[in-house]
Amino acid sequence: MNGLVILTIGEEHHLKRGKDRIIYAGMPTETTYSIVQKKVSGYQGFTWNLFYPRKKSDLIIDGISIFVENVTPEEIRLRV
Repeated sequence: MNGLVILTIGEEHHLKRGKDRIIYAGMPTETTYSIVQKKVSGYQGFTWNLFYPRKKSDLIIDGISIFVENVTPEEIRLRV
């Protein structure tokens, strides 16, 4: 985990070559935030929402460890 990634709502980040992309989807409630996981294969793509409690800071998405430094309704700060 080296790089700081700051995503605002709708912004996308490619986790790593051969891995999925993530998109910050905001906070549907005061205690929950959502990250969209996006898998692309050729011309087809699949996405699904992942919901996490606001207090959860250690995530693993597509085998990649992610640390959530801060989350607000407008943006999320991650260490990937």
